[in-house]
Amino acid sequence: MGDKGILCIGLVCLDIISVVEKYPEEDSDSRCLSQRWQRGGNASNSCTVLALLGAPCAFMGSLAPGHMADFTLDSLRSYSIDVSHVISRPGCCFPASIVISNISNGSRTILHKNRNLPDVTEEDFQRVELTQYKWIHWEGRNADEQVKMIRRVEEHNRGRGAEEPITISVEIEKEREELYQLFAYGDVVFVSKDVARHFGFNSAREAVCGLYPRVRKGAYLVCAWAEQGADALGPDGSVVHSGAFSPENIVDTLGAGDTFNASVIYSLSKGQSMQEALTFGCQMAGKKCGVQGFDGFI
Repeated sequence: MGDKGILCIGLVCLDIISVVEKYPEEDSDSRCLSQRWQRGGNASNSCTVLALLGAPCAFMGSLAPGHMADFTLDSLRSYSIDVSHVISRPGCCFPASIVISNISNGSRTILHKNRNLPDVTEEDFQRVELTQYKWIHWEGRNADEQVKMIRRVEEHNRGRGAEEPITISVEIEKEREELYQLFAYGDVVFVSKDVARHFGFNSAREAVCGLYPRVRKGAYLVCAWAEQGADALGPDGSVVHSGAFSPENIVDTLGAGDTFNASVIYSLSKGQSMQEALTFGCQMAGKKCGVQGFDGFI
């Protein structure tokens, strides 16, 4: 891969997106303005953004064979994303999401199906040559297995002497108890607005301050809060904030959070400060909301 890259581990799925003038009412019959297939999944989307920003990156996740898998693999390759770590799972169902995109306000409603496709395991991760990467990001999913993977990276870092260690980041997006153990395992921890609200917090600042005792010493905790921007708290105890950069017209919010995460990771991996990274993340997320899909905003 030349320069050391960034590896994202998590979900890739097929998004079947119907664009509508307004969200359909119950028992109604309405036409959609357009419909398209688009590769989705948090880690997959973040890889797309990293690739668009010019970072050498790789995706690791599970796929069930078939024409939908072929479509998603072709899409990953079209962005020069390394797919050598993709795991084929014969006999499983391919994950897909039905997405209703409301053109009048840019909102989206997602119905996700992922019945029997196993996530990447620690055994799968043993095949990864860690020396290729400077940063590895986990989308929180099967947390027990992911903790084992992260511990392998920690052991690798301890054995590298004066060499640059691999930075570890994790995303805790879903309100699932199993995922909360991941707070203690990232150098950079992204926590979602939904999870923050689950814990009783009403702003990004409240969330990073209230949840910071859960992260390990020296880590950063980051929380984005849509139109209110994003906040981060690090080891020096000071909260860093960036306002949002909303586009003139909101077109498509699908993947905005993945764009934010990837942009923060990219900025930090280039040696920029957390303030610079947060601002860049909010700028890129805002640009993403102003275009359909991922092409054309970078």
